[in-house]
Amino acid sequence: MSVVQLSPRVQALYDALVAFVEDECIPAEAEYREALGTGAQRWAAVPPVMERLKARARALGLWNLFLPREHAEGGGLSNYEYAVLSEVMGRSLAIAPEACNCSAPDTGNMEVLAKFGTAAQKKQWLEPLLAGTIRSAFAMTEPGVASSDATNICARIERRDGGFVVSGRKWWISGAGHPRCAVFLVMGRSGPGAASGSSNNRHQQQSIVIVPADAPGVTVGRPLTVFGYDDAPHGHCEVAFDNVWVPAENMVLGEGRGFEVIQGRLGPGRIHHCMRALGVGERALELAVARVQQRTTFGRKIADHGVVLDYIAKSRMDLEAARMLVLRAADMIDRVGAKHALKEIAMAKVVVPAAVLAVIDRAIQLFGAAGVGPDTPLAELWAGVRTLRIADGPDEVHARQIAQLEIRHQNARRRQRQTQIQGQAAQPKL
Repeated sequence: MSVVQLSPRVQALYDALVAFVEDECIPAEAEYREALGTGAQRWAAVPPVMERLKARARALGLWNLFLPREHAEGGGLSNYEYAVLSEVMGRSLAIAPEACNCSAPDTGNMEVLAKFGTAAQKKQWLEPLLAGTIRSAFAMTEPGVASSDATNICARIERRDGGFVVSGRKWWISGAGHPRCAVFLVMGRSGPGAASGSSNNRHQQQSIVIVPADAPGVTVGRPLTVFGYDDAPHGHCEVAFDNVWVPAENMVLGEGRGFEVIQGRLGPGRIHHCMRALGVGERALELAVARVQQRTTFGRKIADHGVVLDYIAKSRMDLEAARMLVLRAADMIDRVGAKHALKEIAMAKVVVPAAVLAVIDRAIQLFGAAGVGPDTPLAELWAGVRTLRIADGPDEVHARQIAQLEIRHQNARRRQRQTQIQGQAAQPKL
């Protein structure tokens, strides 16, 4: 992509990141996958190449770029500036984000701790996360309820023995399978009205508590596959919390304030996901363009067929349009805050995964059988991006919010216009 409106410092970061991803991360992908091995071995250790690349990223200054500039621990970037860099990392989705310590769910968890954490919580958990010596997971989704409505979450966080006891079962907990996952941020029912389930305070019934991964009662179960991919060593696991006791100081922000915490976490995080997805789309299109110029069908290059040119044109337009939505949302977060950019964030979250999936699907079609096999990354990229239509809120939830905000906006405009007309009619005629 062409980069505009970047400061000299951010432009230098962009150039360094492009070189790092293209020359070091992408070429290391095969070595990384081979080192993972098979079976239980895939969850036992971090491939050595990742540690080498992390050291390299730190040396290049490409470390912890995600934290907005209001947090001293971060890279001093705006959301807009980081969005541009995040797309580059998305070109090597399995390696580059982690190598730069900018991968989910750690980024969101670090933002929570930086924004809401106490000094003690930051010392114990944020500092090692920022150093990249541990990893984390965010435990919200549950198998027994429709978790797209977070008020349904029913894991219990109850006061007991001077602390809190956490009980419940979670699944699709990304990062839980990583051998360095040391801490969970767990969402559960706690706070005013939690016991009765009173609808009068349905958004004050959930809390977020910090649970060490090695606490008694925490059991990481089977890793769940995504269209057959296990995403080791990161993984998306089932996790049981069986009467897990944690001290009272492990509560984040306060009882009943879970929604406040996750809204502060999810807004920028959704934009990060979208920009990384655009990087995936760019790589898929690049692979497709190279492919159609190398193969012939019916006596001419594949690239010479009209339908192929149409595919390439549509893919380029899809990516450009989606990128503008994301950059607009990131800019609005910077200018007015995530709370006032809800519609823009939601539109990007719906449009980008769909656009990128279309791009990858066209690339698969142009590769033919090779596109669905293990010799290209396309099938795995498609599987990963497809989850984004569900993760951090399904399309339908965001579309509902977009429509409600649009109706509210249109009604406000109409009322404002009517007030203006009434004011003009009331003025004396000269």
